[in-house]
Amino acid sequence: MVSSNETMVTEFVLEGFSEHPSLRLLLIGCFLTLYTMAVLGNIVIIALVTSSTGLHSPMYFFLCNLATMDIFCISSVLPKALVGLISEENTISFKGCMAQLFFLLWSGSSELLLLTVMAYDRYMAICHPLHYSSRMSPHLCGALAMGVWSICALNASVHTGLMTRLSFCGPKVITHFFCEIPPLLLLSCSPTYVNTIMTLVADAFYGGINFILTLLSYGFIIASILCMHSAEGKRKAFSTCSSHLIVVCVFYSSVFCAYISPASSYSPERSKVTSVLYSVLSPTLNPLIYTLRNKDVKLALRRLLPAFSH
Repeated sequence: MVSSNETMVTEFVLEGFSEHPSLRLLLIGCFLTLYTMAVLGNIVIIALVTSSTGLHSPMYFFLCNLATMDIFCISSVLPKALVGLISEENTISFKGCMAQLFFLLWSGSSELLLLTVMAYDRYMAICHPLHYSSRMSPHLCGALAMGVWSICALNASVHTGLMTRLSFCGPKVITHFFCEIPPLLLLSCSPTYVNTIMTLVADAFYGGINFILTLLSYGFIIASILCMHSAEGKRKAFSTCSSHLIVVCVFYSSVFCAYISPASSYSPERSKVTSVLYSVLSPTLNPLIYTLRNKDVKLALRRLLPAFSH
């Protein structure tokens, strides 16, 4: 409970990168470039998948979903961070902070689940090619995508709802460039036990179980590729999952750096750097990885570009 002489916080101040004023212009340029690249790149991926009949397959359907979540993820973080770099003081209302937290949790957890689903899709395509079309039917793919979006929206709602129940009576400076669970819990003047437990449960599910399932899928994929007698067959099989494997490595490594550490060792400075990796760099790199390393996507892009030139 908040005592009568305590004032409830109605807005927060995002510290951002204010402790590095000399890097302000460099960060504005970098973030603006990365944001433009990420949004345009993911829009191109969505346009290619929806307009090219050659990309109407489960793998590219899930890639389209991943591109959509990448746009949500970076858009929930970077515009506000850019405002903070341009202006003197970057404030955010309590409701705005909770909205940012919701969309970041929704998009981030959805990416982790989607990467697991995409790993299963590659497992079915390489390890059970004869049954792939029947098992990965459009109905199942649609149900999996809806399940990912719904489960992760519920997860984000639970964490955001638990955060709104906490009391914040000062200080109000968030040692981050966006609203995130760890720095917000440090500012609360009410017990955060339930929030901490639910955060650990979510971390175990999204960061632990999903990671293990993804590793299992790729364990079976690698074993299946090694059993192939044809060198061309091995090369072709590996090429179909190499892009996704790179994306998995980039995203999970940044998420683990950001979250898999004891609460007592939480470092705002380190958290900012690792958060840039998964919330900014990953959504920017994903379209490039899938475009540069995928022949089908490059072919669809070559067909799309002349259509815009006429």
